[in-house]
Amino acid sequence: MFSAMDSALSALSAFGTKLDVTANNIANVNSEGFKKSRVAFQEADPGVTVSISQVNTPGDPVPAGDGTGKMTESSNVDVAEEMVNLKTTKNGFEANLKTIKTEDQMLGSLFDITA
Repeated sequence: MFSAMDSALSALSAFGTKLDVTANNIANVNSEGFKKSRVAFQEADPGVTVSISQVNTPGDPVPAGDGTGKMTESSNVDVAEEMVNLKTTKNGFEANLKTIKTEDQMLGSLFDITA
């Protein structure tokens, strides 16, 4: 059996991965042909596992920057969607940090009672 602290630490690691993926998507919003990635969490026995997948929907057609008049594909990153991902990631971090803090307080109280 795993403690709440183990579960929270596993979730913090997963949210860290989600933050990295979101940051990469935002950094490449103006890269021609870039395909965004998505993170999915799976409940596992020791905590949380993360899977990353690429979203292969096409980006919008835009004129090439070389003046030839040819069209290229923009990235398929939606900045508004990525901002929502950042907000949910922030909330996930805060909730799991609160879990760690609460367990720490509980253990402190237990030690005070037994000491």
